[in-house]
Amino acid sequence: MTTERSASVAYPLLLTLGALDATGYSVIVPVAPAIADATGAGPATIGLLVASFPAGMVVGFALAGWVVRRRGSRALLVGALAVAALGTLGFVVSDSLGVYFAARTLMGLGSGGIWIGVTFDALERWPGQEYLCMSRVFAAYSAGGLLGPALGAVGGIHGPFLAYLVLILLAVPFVVLVDPPPRRREFTSGLSALRNREFWIAAAAILFATLALGVLEGVLPLHFAERLSQAEIGALFVGAALVVALSATISGGRPPRPLVFAAVILSVAGIALAGMVADVPLWLLAMLLAATGIGLGNTGSLGLLVDAVPVERIVTAMVVWSQVGIIGYLLGPLAGGLVAEGPGYAFIGLVPAVAGAVVVTLLLPHRAGTRV
Repeated sequence: MTTERSASVAYPLLLTLGALDATGYSVIVPVAPAIADATGAGPATIGLLVASFPAGMVVGFALAGWVVRRRGSRALLVGALAVAALGTLGFVVSDSLGVYFAARTLMGLGSGGIWIGVTFDALERWPGQEYLCMSRVFAAYSAGGLLGPALGAVGGIHGPFLAYLVLILLAVPFVVLVDPPPRRREFTSGLSALRNREFWIAAAAILFATLALGVLEGVLPLHFAERLSQAEIGALFVGAALVVALSATISGGRPPRPLVFAAVILSVAGIALAGMVADVPLWLLAMLLAATGIGLGNTGSLGLLVDAVPVERIVTAMVVWSQVGIIGYLLGPLAGGLVAEGPGYAFIGLVPAVAGAVVVTLLLPHRAGTRV
């Protein structure tokens, strides 16, 4: 396969893998009320179940950073897809909440590998276009959020995960057959990036965006279930994922700092409104605001990272940035579940508001730092 043809095939494949990975994030969204009904779990337990996925991802990122330096991105992607498939199988064959926790953690472990594999394959193939290419990968991840809730229309617990398992298995041959990057780009893992204040601003920004997404996907479906069916919740989150994808796509390549400011305002406003009301039209408005903000936050945080760290020394920075970000997706369902079970959904906007206040505080006194 020629270099040009390989590149033309590889880019759609990477975007597809990103979308497939995001489907694994969001497939549980419309299924969460069914799991709660079948197992008797409350909002805090369901929040913990959702959070087990990012817990697995944190470990997956670290392992994947080691593998990608030694074996390359293609071997990493094949292995990560296999682990994700194994975890998905747990939801297909079991009715046990304990198995669901183990399975969801395995899915997260595989997802961490898929993200690092997609990222470094893109960085190898298109040097000099990192921010633009990765902005499009983020947009693909957002688009993948469309499919996860849509699978909820299958109904029940086992069906949506079986459909996702089939998609994973279909992807593996394409990853194996596409040529690797024409030349290995050397990435190092210097720790100096972690001493750069700009890096930690980027990390705080991605933590906020993923925390907001975690509250949206991990807690609010139980609130929406008061008035909506599983299929209707799925449709609502399909629409939200489309808005996230459009927001991330349109904002790609734009100055990142204003994007992050806007992300905080819109996401907090949307999530707070969604929790305070029990009216479907207002839920639609709330989801529009929150989803727009999350898309802007994803792109803006990536732009801050690329501005802060030279790409050739980005391995450690990318792994830690990803880990910090996914901790937000872990904290969102945990904190949101506790708030929903305690004071109630009307107060759930406090969770992203606290994280957003930290991000704004870091951004406001900022003075240009030195690239490491």
